[in-house]
Amino acid sequence: MRFAELVQLRPRARVEVPAATPEAAHLSRLKEIGSAGLDKYLGYYFENYYSMAYPGRILRTLVRFEQSEGGIFYRRSERLVERPGEKAYRGVYRGMAHFLRDRIFLVDYETLTGLEISQTILFPSFKNRITRLTGLKLGVSGSGERMPCCARVVYDYLGLAVNPRQALSMCGLYEPDDPRLDAALRAAVTNDIAPGQVLFRANFI
Repeated sequence: MRFAELVQLRPRARVEVPAATPEAAHLSRLKEIGSAGLDKYLGYYFENYYSMAYPGRILRTLVRFEQSEGGIFYRRSERLVERPGEKAYRGVYRGMAHFLRDRIFLVDYETLTGLEISQTILFPSFKNRITRLTGLKLGVSGSGERMPCCARVVYDYLGLAVNPRQALSMCGLYEPDDPRLDAALRAAVTNDIAPGQVLFRANFI
């Protein structure tokens, strides 16, 4: 009997196809409806907001948006030094972006420990040229109390290509009066509530 005939007589091995998880359908749907319109936002940003773990200081992180497998994914990298001369702490967050009804929704998780999820909602740019995006960020403080916090946030656009090492060296904790932070940025991340307001609202600039 020929080899081809022998192969046909042998029972075929069953291939187990993993059943789709309940959340997979939701994530697939979000990727389908929320990816259109985000192409113009690809590239690198400085993310700036008042630190949830170090009260009174502004934290700057490096964010990169890139397109992959039909969706817009991003990586957020932290580098901070608590005190001069100490070793830098590094944190990496990964997430996915969705553009839904003129708002950009970002959801990510901390990859090293897996103990934190954060969400950010940004106003899009209504101009041809992207400079700054503002919005609100919700997360928990990295300190032991893990206090849920909300802060105003500013994304400074750096471009499609930068030197990541150099950009990351500019990330960390800043005092609010640091001359490297301009007045417009400091005003945009200030977490104040106007008289008569009962909700904490984002600032649009």
